[in-house]
Amino acid sequence: MSRRILVVDDEPNILEVLRIVLEGEGYEVCEAATYKAAAQALASEDFELVICDIKLPDGNGLDLLRAHHDRNPDTRFTVITAHSTPANLLASLRGGAVEYLSKPFDVEELRVVVAKQLQRGAGADEAAVVHGLVGGSRAMRPVVERLPQVAESEATVLITGESGTGKELLARAIHAASPRAAQPFVPINCGALPEGLLESELFGHVRGAFTGAVSDKRGLFDEANRGTLFLDEIGELTLALQVKLLRALQDKKVRPVGGNRESLVDVRVIAATNRDLQRLIEAGRFREDLYFRIDVLHLHLPPLRERREDIPVLAATFVERACTRLGLPAKELHRDVTALLEAYSWPGNVRELENVIERAVAMERSSLITVGSLPTSLLSAASLAASRDAGLTLPVEGLDIEAHLDAIRRDLMRQALKRCRGVQKEAAGLLHMTYRAFRYHAEKYRLTTEE
Repeated sequence: MSRRILVVDDEPNILEVLRIVLEGEGYEVCEAATYKAAAQALASEDFELVICDIKLPDGNGLDLLRAHHDRNPDTRFTVITAHSTPANLLASLRGGAVEYLSKPFDVEELRVVVAKQLQRGAGADEAAVVHGLVGGSRAMRPVVERLPQVAESEATVLITGESGTGKELLARAIHAASPRAAQPFVPINCGALPEGLLESELFGHVRGAFTGAVSDKRGLFDEANRGTLFLDEIGELTLALQVKLLRALQDKKVRPVGGNRESLVDVRVIAATNRDLQRLIEAGRFREDLYFRIDVLHLHLPPLRERREDIPVLAATFVERACTRLGLPAKELHRDVTALLEAYSWPGNVRELENVIERAVAMERSSLITVGSLPTSLLSAASLAASRDAGLTLPVEGLDIEAHLDAIRRDLMRQALKRCRGVQKEAAGLLHMTYRAFRYHAEKYRLTTEE
């Protein structure tokens, strides 16, 4: 189903440009040349975005915006003006709903602004954003829908999912939505510390318990008292520590290393793992009784490759965070970048996406993040994935793979030369090739600068 946009302008050539560009991007476009026609369209139909000239023959576009915003605040607006924007009025209505284009506007600027507006709409309306957790895709819907119920409960939670899927973020979202939100959230990675040190971290120790224990130390169970303790990678615990953890969960009491007194703790435990605990149980490496104790409520986070619909919203969120963190002006993602991000398989999941975006933000000098700022490895893998998705299959009779790859290389080099107006050094850079290699293949394929 296409996304619907209403464009309002009394200049036929502006309407034609808007319609051609937006329909070329896959949007469904409706047109209106007057305030009255636009008001009627808005009253009878739903639109995700309205692009409206301020000066109309029978009214003011800002008045149209204000009137419709009161009835339907979810509709996004982009106003077009040939004059300086009335900043005070826009500021009073902005709230993320208003952008503007100055006449004459650039076609690429139009694409960026529209994508930005509809991306915002997706973030607010389609993707559930709960305490920083983005999940509008079908795969994420069960997690987001169950989150309020899980948060209200006091039961122990087990979060499963591949590394980098955001298990700690989900745990923090559960804590933030729970009655314990005002109390501490204490995380620890159970696979990052050796057994002796991890036991001391969890339960504390008394002075003299071991070499180097020069004073008493509170454990994380005590630190998280009345709050939430997040045990990441719980599948890495040794069997000895599993016994002690099980006792703490059953009795709600902890005893510091070297101590002889137990203390009561009021802690809600959320555990997470990227391991298959059932297999670990079968192998005798994880206690079944502990598994049943922690797996009271179970949430599974799907890998990013199974929730590709969330990638544009996640990427835009990470761009905004990276710009703020690095002290840079706001940046936007070029649509080609978004397409490549959606084509990539993301073995490192959301964590890898965030790292790629931060690198791109730091590398890109302009306000529009382009393909050249993405890692070469991602570009190659995404291109291969796109080829597979496009139906690249081995013919029954086989093929000459070198000739086939040569044909692909020749076509991409020809496109790069055309995009770079025949400048070989620029085309080589676009394909991440050395100038010498590009020149060699250009001669081999008899490519001319005119191509």
